[in-house]
Amino acid sequence: MVKFDITYEIVTQESAEHGDVDDQGYIAQGLTLREAIDTLFETRTSRCSGVECIEPSCSDIKDTRWFTVRNGMEYETGAYESRSLHMPDHVTGSSRHRIARLIGAL
Repeated sequence: MVKFDITYEIVTQESAEHGDVDDQGYIAQGLTLREAIDTLFETRTSRCSGVECIEPSCSDIKDTRWFTVRNGMEYETGAYESRSLHMPDHVTGSSRHRIARLIGAL
């Protein structure tokens, strides 16, 4: 069974001034595709303005290694959260394309 990983990054106004992130790491590892997609679209707080965009790691979807969901600003803290769905190496290009459609990246 194919297993997926989800990572996150938190960028605050202070960390952005230094060209860095405030916090980053793994949310979960070894998830099924359904679990990974659910986790990808969660946020650590409900106080954000929703998804701003979904970006692949490269312009050719069939070669992309991850998809990043960028969320809007948290209105209480000013922080931005993004989460990335990482593709296992053995996922085919056509499956990556199907996943892109599933998550709304196309």
